Amino acid sequence: MSIAADAQEMQGEIARFRHELHQEPEIGLDLPRTQEKVLKALDGLPYEITLGESTTSVTAVLRGGAAHASAQKPAVLLRADMDGLPVQERTGVEFSSKIDGAMHACGHDLHTSMLAGAATLLAERRDQLAGDVVLMFQPGEEGFDGAGHMIREGVLDAAGRRVDAAYGMHVFSSLEPHGQFCTKAGVMMSASDGLFVTVLGAGGHGSAPHSAKDPVTAAAEMVTALQVMITRQFNMFDPVVLTVGVLQAGTKRNVIPESARFEATIRTFSEASRKRMMTAIPQLLKGIASAHGLDVDVDYRGEYPMTVTDEDETHTAEGVISGMFGDSRLSRWATPISGSEDFSRVLAEVPGTFVGLSAVPRGVDHTTSPFNHSPYATFDDGVLSDGAALYAELAVSRIATLAAGN
Repeated sequence: MSIAADAQEMQGEIARFRHELHQEPEIGLDLPRTQEKVLKALDGLPYEITLGESTTSVTAVLRGGAAHASAQKPAVLLRADMDGLPVQERTGVEFSSKIDGAMHACGHDLHTSMLAGAATLLAERRDQLAGDVVLMFQPGEEGFDGAGHMIREGVLDAAGRRVDAAYGMHVFSSLEPHGQFCTKAGVMMSASDGLFVTVLGAGGHGSAPHSAKDPVTAAAEMVTALQVMITRQFNMFDPVVLTVGVLQAGTKRNVIPESARFEATIRTFSEASRKRMMTAIPQLLKGIASAHGLDVDVDYRGEYPMTVTDEDETHTAEGVISGMFGDSRLSRWATPISGSEDFSRVLAEVPGTFVGLSAVPRGVDHTTSPFNHSPYATFDDGVLSDGAALYAELAVSRIATLAAGN
């Protein structure tokens, strides 16, 4: 049977595993229950297992048993992230999160279950593999740089040498119709940085602002000035996205507080714009603070780089998708999206690509459905077998071409 057919036979098993993960989401780098579930799914399969030291990661290496013609035995990496988000689930699905304030709102439970399914598919074809497969089950994608931790601990060299290619996948609860695969060569997703600002003033009575130094009005001016700066200092054809998600000040309406603070996420699509933001923002905010006679503390933190896919590996993935599912299931994005990914760190080290997969429920309008990270984001089990099959086929086909010297 084909990989796709075998994966379809496993659909129920993969879905059950996904539901187990979904009901018990964990956040950050420490995911002990999730790690336990992954290890149970891999139990009995011929993988060499390594557990993370700084995280609860799982690295599993499958040694291929077929002969190969290349000078070095090839190796391919497949990655799935495992962590959830601090979101209170409101989807109403039967297998909703049992953990208060935590939810798999970004679909990482699908990634993990699909890769676990691929682990079985690949193990069944071990004797046909003329190379090794590295499975990267990664914690802490949601702002904790889990990929960076795993790279420092050697995941890219887990097979005994640097992997030749790496593939990641991400589901979406919006953007594309159900079951559609999405690719883009080059910059596919933005860089992500964090901005943390504290405006320092002098408190006083709300009736006498002239006798205080009001940080609230200055902070409000800063929030709007940042948006104006983007439209006036940056090329509209090299986009910059800045969103303030936290704005805090004061305890009572008639009290001028000592300080005000806000936090923002910054997304850029070129290194030039990213570097310029790092200098333009502090300059702007310090100027506004000075004009109001206030001080400001500006903390600009670099987070994830741009997700840049390799052109050849992207074309390879597109060929596999078209061959397995037909051209109609493949969308080639013309422009990147402003989400960010720490798989970007893997792609900065080795050739590879990142594939999107729409898990929008059948019959739901993908243009209006809640997007990833929403408490209402719903991901359809129906894509699980296709995702598992694609993971496995990418490894099998790429190892075959590498072993043949291509």
